[in-house]
Amino acid sequence: MSSFKSKYQDELIANAAYIGTPGKGILAADESTGTIGKRLASINVENVEANRRALRELLFTTPGAFECLSGVILFEETLYQKTASGKPFVELMKEGGVLPGIKVDKGTVELAGTNGETTTQGLDGLGARCQKYYEAGARFAKWRAVLKIGPNEPSELAIHENAYGLARYAVICQENGLVPIVEPEILVDGPHDINKCAEVTERVLAACYKALNDHHVLLEGTLLKPNMVTPGSESKKSPQSDCSIHCYSFAANCSRCCSGMSSVWWAERESTS
Repeated sequence: MSSFKSKYQDELIANAAYIGTPGKGILAADESTGTIGKRLASINVENVEANRRALRELLFTTPGAFECLSGVILFEETLYQKTASGKPFVELMKEGGVLPGIKVDKGTVELAGTNGETTTQGLDGLGARCQKYYEAGARFAKWRAVLKIGPNEPSELAIHENAYGLARYAVICQENGLVPIVEPEILVDGPHDINKCAEVTERVLAACYKALNDHHVLLEGTLLKPNMVTPGSESKKSPQSDCSIHCYSFAANCSRCCSGMSSVWWAERESTS
């Protein structure tokens, strides 16, 4: 048990466990204004707030839409939007037994001193934003860190920087009542084999949990979204399930202290930006 103490402790543990309910998953509906604009353009619809709201209402009011969901990740704009009849989307979700979540990172930037590796922005002012999001009805948050596999990557600098960024994000979220989804994503790009992916994933997860512990994060009030362990997209070898047993074993150990492994299934409506 972490030394983390706050008025939200019991709520964080309960919400993390609920999101990880077996047979249910998380819908990523956090498309940015630019990304959703591309979808609207494909059907010759103007990218304005009214049309974005209408598209999201269509998604959230589809009969049976929430039956297999425990959470929905929203873009900031969506958190404050309402149906045509005036009901806030967050209330619609809660009535359907779904917890609203919010994307809180501000994207990635190149990490100086590395070969094109990145770090994630968004820690500045995060506490105030999380407080505002909680008051608006959000109960969990998403933050994506990105690492790549290369001849000398990921570097120790990139692993450390992203692990500690995730940890700072996690504890700030918990201090403000939001369950943090910890997402250290290792990109599939490259010719590496599945063993390399397994080895890198284990290193990254170990660093992340070391950082979470150092920051006194309440692990029972978190969710882990690990990447799939597969060969690189340019690898000529086919996946071998027994090659990643060690890595899966490490992830299983992580799940013992987390309330849920959000990778049970994660509905991505396409890559978001």
